[in-house]
Amino acid sequence: MKKKMLPILILFISINAFSQRHDKFKKLKIPFISERVNLTADEAEKFWPIYNAYEETTSKLRHEKIRGLHREIKENRESLSEVKAKQLLADLTKYENQLHAEEAKLIQQLKPILSDKKIILLKMAEEDFKKRLFDRYVDKKLKHRMEKEKDQ
Repeated sequence: MKKKMLPILILFISINAFSQRHDKFKKLKIPFISERVNLTADEAEKFWPIYNAYEETTSKLRHEKIRGLHREIKENRESLSEVKAKQLLADLTKYENQLHAEEAKLIQQLKPILSDKKIILLKMAEEDFKKRLFDRYVDKKLKHRMEKEKDQ
């Protein structure tokens, strides 16, 4: 009985940790984008439901579909047949095209709400936010590595 509960407990803890991390990023991203794009209260009220739906859809594509394909490619790269590679490439291309289509759909949905300039500022804010997260991650890893080397 205990052996059956362990995988369930680990899965629950993993899902909970991912959810907390996702919520933390979202709490940081909302004011970051709002400030960078200079959203008015009226714009924000209309913008965030559309943007959140876009984020949910693209996140599922990236994490469930594309990441799964990358994992499969990585795990089987030595034994990958040409037939399987062709299928994986087709799937990867399909999901990347879906991401692009979702981005185009987002832009069309935002045009009645935001000016073209603000949509461009949004694109720039998204990139800046990703870069800041990545830089923080790298800084944290370097700091951890330096502390580890210092202790040795």
